[in-house]
Amino acid sequence: QVQLVESGGGLVQPGGSLRLSCAASGRISSINAMGWYRQAPGKQRELVASITSDGTTNYADPVKGRFTISRDNAKNTVYLQMNSLKPEETVDYYCDADVLAYGRTVRYNYWGQGTQVTVSS
Repeated sequence: QVQLVESGGGLVQPGGSLRLSCAASGRISSINAMGWYRQAPGKQRELVASITSDGTTNYADPVKGRFTISRDNAKNTVYLQMNSLKPEETVDYYCDADVLAYGRTVRYNYWGQGTQVTVSS
């Protein structure tokens, strides 16, 4: 079984920063792309940033220049550094990973449980 666990969410002032972490664990053979998504009430879950196994990154336009995604392959962990946070970014953030598990021949997309980010004064 493979699990993804997010951490680092919480309350931050407008213009402040947070660093989210997501650690994958279990019978992992390899992890390809990892990413962060966010979902506002009544909206579809949307991609924030993604990163490939070799470090190639992609960002949604609203977060370019403010957010940075990175990963530590030895720890099976992906990070999201969020700077200059805005009140409208008070939403749930979710981690995603494309994983090939031991004993399997097909990759599967795993999701974390989500972590709440609140941007408020």
